[in-house]
Amino acid sequence: MNLKQLIYRLGSTPKLSLNRFLTGLALFAISAAFIISGYLYHHLLQIPGLIILPFALFFAIYGYLGLFANRFAQVISINDPDNIDANKSGRD
Repeated sequence: MNLKQLIYRLGSTPKLSLNRFLTGLALFAISAAFIISGYLYHHLLQIPGLIILPFALFFAIYGYLGLFANRFAQVISINDPDNIDANKSGRD
């Protein structure tokens, strides 16, 4: 699979990518809240935050990559040499 196909596959579902990104962001906020509360109150509260943190980062990064791939796929499709001729003929 080449890079162009990978970008198209990652960017094919922008709503799902946004959902993944927001899930990762929410998990990150929960994780940060546990870590901060563990710093302020009791050190054992930091452990759930550290356990949740890798999952939060995975979801956020995977969702952001999907959103970026969607935007980049749009740029690729506009600047694709095969589609430039079709775009020019459609404008005339």
